[in-house]
Amino acid sequence: MDNAAVASEVSLGNLYRDHSSWLEGWLRRRLGDAWDAADLTQDTFIRVLAAHQARTLPNLREPRAYLLTVGRRLLVNHHKRRSLERAYLEALANLPEALVPSPEQRWILLETLHALDELLDGLPPAVRRAFLWAQLDGLDYAAIALRLDVSERTVKRYMAKAYEHCLLVDL
Repeated sequence: MDNAAVASEVSLGNLYRDHSSWLEGWLRRRLGDAWDAADLTQDTFIRVLAAHQARTLPNLREPRAYLLTVGRRLLVNHHKRRSLERAYLEALANLPEALVPSPEQRWILLETLHALDELLDGLPPAVRRAFLWAQLDGLDYAAIALRLDVSERTVKRYMAKAYEHCLLVDL
């Protein structure tokens, strides 16, 4: 290991040692849950390590500002994920008992929903709705246009944008 690699490992270690408790406290205040805060703190530093290994980690003059940015993004994703899980569990609660999936099927469905949510992240809400209505509800463009109060031509543009996004997204 050369001197630059050793210095880099020391600086990442120092970053963790100097700021992880502070970040975890900040996350705990926002989440009200020490376990989730600890998980998101670790996820933040995993992202920092990944950026470092990919050589995309910026020069950190203000490490706390950088950690807050990464931590906030993970916090938003955490809330989105929990909201999606609640909606899924509510939908399951409304199913007749004969149609309730097994625990294994529930887990697979939930993971699929998370993957779909991540795939569509970044699309404007109207484009996202149009895509989901077409794909999940089987609505045609005319029905989607009525729901969104736009023209069918706009729905076609939305769908093209959604398909392009799905093809180009880097998962």
